[in-house]
Amino acid sequence: MQIIRQPKVYDVCIVGSGAGGGMAAKVLAEAGAEVLLLEAGPLWDSEKDSKMMAWPYDSPRRGASTPTKPFGEFDGCIGGWEIEGEPYTQAPGTTFDWWRARMLGGRTNHWGRISLRFGPYDFKRRSIDGLGDDWPISYDDLKPYYDKVDALVGIFGTKEGLPNEPDGVFLPPPKPRCYELMIKQAADKLKITCIPSRLSILTRPLNGRAACHYCGQCGRGCATHSNFSSPSVLLPPALATGKLKIQPNAMAREVLTDENGLATGVSYVNTQDRREYEVRARIVVLAASACESARLLLNSKSPRFPNGVANGSGVVGKYLTDSTGLSVGGYMPKMANSVPHNEDGIGGMHLYMPWWLDNKKLDFPRGYHIEIGGGRHQPGYGILGGIERMNGTGGYGKTLKDDYRKYYASTVSFSGRGEMVPNENCYCEIDPRVVDTYGIPVLRFHWKFTDYEYKQAKHMQDTFREIIHEMGGTPTSQMPSPEQGYGIAAGGRIIHEAGTTRMGDDPKASVVNKYCQAHEVKNLFIADGGPFVSNADKNITWSILALSMRTSEYIAQERGRGTI
Repeated sequence: MQIIRQPKVYDVCIVGSGAGGGMAAKVLAEAGAEVLLLEAGPLWDSEKDSKMMAWPYDSPRRGASTPTKPFGEFDGCIGGWEIEGEPYTQAPGTTFDWWRARMLGGRTNHWGRISLRFGPYDFKRRSIDGLGDDWPISYDDLKPYYDKVDALVGIFGTKEGLPNEPDGVFLPPPKPRCYELMIKQAADKLKITCIPSRLSILTRPLNGRAACHYCGQCGRGCATHSNFSSPSVLLPPALATGKLKIQPNAMAREVLTDENGLATGVSYVNTQDRREYEVRARIVVLAASACESARLLLNSKSPRFPNGVANGSGVVGKYLTDSTGLSVGGYMPKMANSVPHNEDGIGGMHLYMPWWLDNKKLDFPRGYHIEIGGGRHQPGYGILGGIERMNGTGGYGKTLKDDYRKYYASTVSFSGRGEMVPNENCYCEIDPRVVDTYGIPVLRFHWKFTDYEYKQAKHMQDTFREIIHEMGGTPTSQMPSPEQGYGIAAGGRIIHEAGTTRMGDDPKASVVNKYCQAHEVKNLFIADGGPFVSNADKNITWSILALSMRTSEYIAQERGRGTI
């Protein structure tokens, strides 16, 4: 294949345009660096391309999922667990499903926007329970950046003073809905902490962006830019500097290096013309997602780096984690035949339950938070599927339609999102025999939960069912057996993977230092979930944003000093 080498040398080349890449582009472009951002997917504009106000009947599938839209045809993310021409493999006995987003902004276009800070304990878990490793940084190191992300992006919530659920710079939260108030009543009786949720959706205008108008379709892409996505919040100011160039449809192949071991740029395949290009840069920032960045490093082999760039430790791809997760639904008879009303709100929960117990008194070491659902939302594809679990019979014709009206909005759901302990059996590596449609070797996954995670899953199941019974309801599913892992979701299904390029002070046991700078390649940085040492019981996007901001400010500072 003819390689097209571009003569221009950029100050920084960033791979990936999501939370980490978008933040890096903003900070570095505003600092005066000339930045090239490579995105594997096409450009995407939420004002023009989203289906925020589309009705289910606008689709021949009534909004049902498609292979490239697993969360529904109108979902704001192009990609999924399976992408034609982009396979990955799984080692025997492994189930790990890898989500890839292929569009400008990546996963930030459709995520739940649950924006939780890691707490002081989350950075020092080994010191607390002896498992895993401590981070080389503390909460205090990241707090100033969390604060700046709050002020830039916007987040609602309330100050609660909980020791490991740090408060932020909050906008006012929306009021709880009817079903949420019922859940809180039950939670209070069971002494389960239940507080206003913390989501990056504007309840007041901020930085030129309008407040949420409560259409409830946040996952489709917000045409008013009222919720957070990289294309709505981070990339516009970066582009306004005139210093950022975005190259879409650029599937990164490898990080290029010179005889001194420094990064010199990135090679990529243009997915439209299938030709390979090489771009040059003085600094390279990988923000393609934890597993994609690990794949890129592992595929970047040379005599100096026979095991892949920055992989002298052999740790690239190791200690892969995902949030533990499962869901339980319940039918609430007192909510049947409810009075039709406008249940205003965001496209998500107004209340949630942070971890409220002491793991020292339990048989598993790490906690979880609870996300809640239910209520009178716009009906979509599959609404009230499995109605026989509520009326006992199913039905047909007028009787069935009447039952749909009766049972609509009479269900609640609880989803746990917990912390797994990193283990050596969870990792990704290059498959020696399989390549994707662009000729790039693919990842092979290894995955294994431990008893810690299964016991945590059982606790989730017991807790969710206890809340449902306290509310006077009935769970709509049977308790899964131990052989079924108590219903724990397969690795990758929660889409919170992290840890494949972990940070640390010891170059022999980590990939990057506390500034997410590769130990072996001083002008190579990683700005996604890869550097995470642990994956707390909080959604990881807010920490990716804060870490990327911290890393990018460090890059700007060191560029000014001439050290990189």
